[in-house]
Amino acid sequence: MADKQSMIAKLVGLGVALAAAWAAQQLIAGAWKMTVGHKPPKPEDEGDARFGEIAAAAAITGAVVALSRVMATRGAAKLLH
Repeated sequence: MADKQSMIAKLVGLGVALAAAWAAQQLIAGAWKMTVGHKPPKPEDEGDARFGEIAAAAAITGAVVALSRVMATRGAAKLLH
């Protein structure tokens, strides 16, 4: 029984973490567009985006997504235990 609950907790945690990462990316894209006037650059984009802008977008996105995943996973774990 504990194994089944553990598996359910892991699946719920994964789903919550993925949803949090998606929401964080949407929030960043909206804030970036309001601030800079366009969507944040993506690795596959070809164009005239400067390296500094690409590095800033990557650092901000990575940090916010990682933090939101940790917070969502911990929150889900607290609810399930």
